[in-house]
Amino acid sequence: MNKYSIAQVEALTGIKGHTIRVWERRYSFLDPERTSTNIRYYSDQELRKLLNVAILNKNGIKISKIDKMSEAEINEAILDLFNQSGPELSEEINKLTLCMLDMDEIEFERLFQKQLVRFGLIKTITEVIYPFLKHVGVLWTTNKAMPAHEHFVSNLIRQKIIAAIDSLPQAPVDARSILLFLSEDEDHEIGLLLASFIAKDLGWRVYYLGQNVPTDNVAEVYEFKKPSYLLTLLTAPVTKRYEKHINELRSKIKAPIIASGNPENYKHFEGELGEMIFLSSPDDLIAFLQQNRRN
Repeated sequence: MNKYSIAQVEALTGIKGHTIRVWERRYSFLDPERTSTNIRYYSDQELRKLLNVAILNKNGIKISKIDKMSEAEINEAILDLFNQSGPELSEEINKLTLCMLDMDEIEFERLFQKQLVRFGLIKTITEVIYPFLKHVGVLWTTNKAMPAHEHFVSNLIRQKIIAAIDSLPQAPVDARSILLFLSEDEDHEIGLLLASFIAKDLGWRVYYLGQNVPTDNVAEVYEFKKPSYLLTLLTAPVTKRYEKHINELRSKIKAPIIASGNPENYKHFEGELGEMIFLSSPDDLIAFLQQNRRN
């Protein structure tokens, strides 16, 4: 069983520690254990419960009502929320989910290739894979999937995007360049890989650093390669540590930074970061890179 401190739970869920403590005092759905020195810690089960409560609350269900729901009722309400996509997409997600639960790489490959032929890589990722991964997250919070299942499918998807990137020609030596990275508190790489594919497909020279890159490393590569732009994703809940990483980075980088991900995260930093560009979708990134690919 994993044990999480209240600071870790805050980082993983985006729920403020103060709010968690208030919920513990007023309601019965949370019952953390304590160490011998009286410090709270939370189990995987408590973490799942908090994630589900936060989702239901954001969708208009009062905490007082959630507190009276059984675990089965909470899980059912969560699944109902995420099953409101169109019937065709729901069918595809269900098929991919079965492949994940069975760890059936062959069938997953067949379904992925079918969508790839139909939509192309970008639409397959944004319109099928993203909703599917969101559904996988729901299955984890409702005890219907293990983290190993998510790692299994995430690695398969990563392999597909990397293979697509490798199939593209190298950019000319004089092409504009872009540096892609995730900060130390960001580790969901699929969106960054998709951005890499888009940039390379449009003729940009791409310097790809991947996930959890220390700020000093990003700054050193920037000074060495002098890319025209940097690109990162702001998806993780903002903590003091996360905020420190981003602010340190911005103070060391002179080139414009393109950010995507959670708009609320960008609003949190807006005004503090100078020349930073927020793009909300792959289509926005395509338009931006097309417009700015000439020196």
